[in-house]
Amino acid sequence: MTSGTLYRLAAFTMNPEGGNPAGVWVGEVLPDSETMQRLAAEVGFSETAFVAPSTGSNRTIRYYSPEIEVSFCGHATIATGVVLGETSGEGTYHLQTAVGMVPVMVRQRNGQYEASLTSVEPTSELAPPALIHEALAALGWTLNDLDRSIPPARAYAGAWHLVLTVSTAQRLATLNYDFELLKALMLREGLTTLQLVWRESYTVFHSRNPFPVGGVVEDPATGAAAAALGGYLRAAKLITVPTTIQIRQGEAMGRPSQLTVHIPAQGGIEVTGTAVHL
Repeated sequence: MTSGTLYRLAAFTMNPEGGNPAGVWVGEVLPDSETMQRLAAEVGFSETAFVAPSTGSNRTIRYYSPEIEVSFCGHATIATGVVLGETSGEGTYHLQTAVGMVPVMVRQRNGQYEASLTSVEPTSELAPPALIHEALAALGWTLNDLDRSIPPARAYAGAWHLVLTVSTAQRLATLNYDFELLKALMLREGLTTLQLVWRESYTVFHSRNPFPVGGVVEDPATGAAAAALGGYLRAAKLITVPTTIQIRQGEAMGRPSQLTVHIPAQGGIEVTGTAVHL
């Protein structure tokens, strides 16, 4: 087996009790896919990132949930950035993901490493009515629950997500979905998570992210979905750019997370967060 060092961190938080746990494996050569999948299942977090080589600004990264490989994972990238900062110093690291190059700028702020990833070019499209109907049925929601000012959409910034925005905080707070039904739908449609959102104000969003395709009921912080949402808001002209929004996630799970999303006028979406060791 290829040797490496495995770190465990919680991303998008300064508190080990909050954020989204991620594994970060760093070695000279990536293990084979079967080994990475097995290690990710043993770690048991929603994702584990595998990074090689262990030195230099250009590295290869892959992401595995306990059940499948994932094309891109934001919270594991932020956790990776913090590990790279601690082991190799501040700077910009260029991570070659399965979907393209993702630069990660790492800096120290008040003695704590912080990482900012810039996603691949985002894209989005309005969700077809049949997909919306099936997703709502699996969630136990109805069309009347949705906020019509932000239409349902498929959004991408390294992985595909279904964005559903609800009109009340209470609707978002109640999440009890059909795991197998939603998983089958998402596998069929190539979706990584659902980005379920309530907009508190122009720049503050609350999010919950079912992740049954990875064997996880809910993700407490989803950087890839945050980038996808930012790209969708820009493309649909639902927000004035450039701007920065805050996404609060994980609160209902007792693992509060804070994601800072900078939406430039063009190009990749920047997602910033901290991470702490578990």
